[in-house]
Amino acid sequence: MKEKQPISNTPGGRFAPAAEPPASTVVHTPDDSIQTGETSIPTQGENMPAYHARPKEAAGPLPVVIVVQEIFGVHEHIRDICRRLALEGYLAIAPELYFRQGDPNDFADIPTLFSGLVSKVPDAQVLADLDHVANWASRNGGNAHRLMITGFCWGGRIAWLYAAHNPQLKAAVAWYGKLVGEKTLNSPQHPVDIAVNLNAPVLGLYGGQDTGIPQDTVETMRQALRAANATAEIIVYPEAGHAFNADYRPSYHEESAKDGWQRMLKWFERYDAKK
Repeated sequence: MKEKQPISNTPGGRFAPAAEPPASTVVHTPDDSIQTGETSIPTQGENMPAYHARPKEAAGPLPVVIVVQEIFGVHEHIRDICRRLALEGYLAIAPELYFRQGDPNDFADIPTLFSGLVSKVPDAQVLADLDHVANWASRNGGNAHRLMITGFCWGGRIAWLYAAHNPQLKAAVAWYGKLVGEKTLNSPQHPVDIAVNLNAPVLGLYGGQDTGIPQDTVETMRQALRAANATAEIIVYPEAGHAFNADYRPSYHEESAKDGWQRMLKWFERYDAKK
């Protein structure tokens, strides 16, 4: 893979070019008390790069959280999310889910990144790759019976889909993932279409000022979840916009991000406890 370009004045930080420049609010989690590294996960006949983080001291297999990238790929923010989860006692893995179609570091802006790469990645491919991530985790210090997922933006939508795909999943948390959309060959279903098929409890975290995910679509999803009698909850932060957890972007809304993070941890704890 192409080496990601370093961003100056950011501690250890490498962000996707389309996400530049990083805001002054960037959070960097030190790795003194955790173990981090890069790995390669066999999947569908190929090897998928991934970043992982875990506590240094662990007695027995760890609960697992798969971290699904934003449209920018597994750049510094997603790596930091993994480090934060490791500090909470999880084995966190962020796979490079675009690796067959291209490298997000080759795109300088969001529109060309989306049209030139993101839109070419099939949902079916992603869901199968995530199954292989779960298998890798079970062979590398993770507990296959304590599997969870979280995702952001593009990954938020994937988190919803994976909750309907993998019956072994214990819980999912979707951060501002689109709920409805145009159906294509690569994306034949959206979260609103699979509400009735959810295997795991899902917490959705959304911004009331998110112009890309209008509140009427959030309400449509709520209605679909109620009709399906699904175990799910959607929280809307009135003052937050899209990507409110992205501390490296101007969209960052600290109060909402911190509350969402605590809600995520409690959601995982609640449903992991039912193992």
